[in-house]
Amino acid sequence: MTLKILLAGESWVSAATHFKGFDQFGSVTFHLGAEPLVAALEAAGFEVRYMPAHECATSFPDTLEALQAWDVIVLSDLGANTLLLPPSVWLHGQPAPNRVRLLGDYVTAGGGLAMIGGYFSFQGINGAARWRGTAVEAALPVNCLPYDDRVETPEGFSAVIDAPDHPVLEGLVGAAWPVLLGLNEVTLKPDAMLLASAPADQGGHPLLAVRDHGAGRTLAWASDLGPHWAPQPFVDWPGYGRFWSQAMRWLAGPR
Repeated sequence: MTLKILLAGESWVSAATHFKGFDQFGSVTFHLGAEPLVAALEAAGFEVRYMPAHECATSFPDTLEALQAWDVIVLSDLGANTLLLPPSVWLHGQPAPNRVRLLGDYVTAGGGLAMIGGYFSFQGINGAARWRGTAVEAALPVNCLPYDDRVETPEGFSAVIDAPDHPVLEGLVGAAWPVLLGLNEVTLKPDAMLLASAPADQGGHPLLAVRDHGAGRTLAWASDLGPHWAPQPFVDWPGYGRFWSQAMRWLAGPR
């Protein structure tokens, strides 16, 4: 059976003003950040729908039945407001389904949910991701801080493996992982399992954690899936595809 994965977020638009002496002009660039992950998952045989952040406002599923069309849903660098404020609410002041709450129902009913770190994951830059206190946070294996949770480590750190026998980490222990350059600081829930963390001298923060919630499963990866926190050597690491494919299979549960 082919697993179906919805990957939501991990895109952005940047605007720049270019000054050339007396003259200036503006430009806008659209960026996709999850292409390495999509390629790795598709190579492993998964069916992946990559929904960029701007599409999530209008196209992210808004019923439990529509969410359940996916075996695993991955949120990456996508703030809660994008799901809470569809155009019907933001522009027209009309009620709409609470898609954040529905994600909690999806996990309770047996779905697999992952959150990948970034500037708009967990609580995020300036606390603006706003996942704290939501049904998504309630389902995750970690708690969000009430403020800006970014931990920048420009010197780099390599993951400390805390649960080498877990299926997500099969075949990925025994050698140092490529360095990471940052993560979101979170705290581990009492009933969660810590699989990997930052070194003690760099805070010892949870990096990878999993949890059973209701009939479903959740995973938190507190760093990024690509640059800048997960630099190119991490993306090019032979274990990259194996790690993410094993994570998706574990989240989907027995099939």
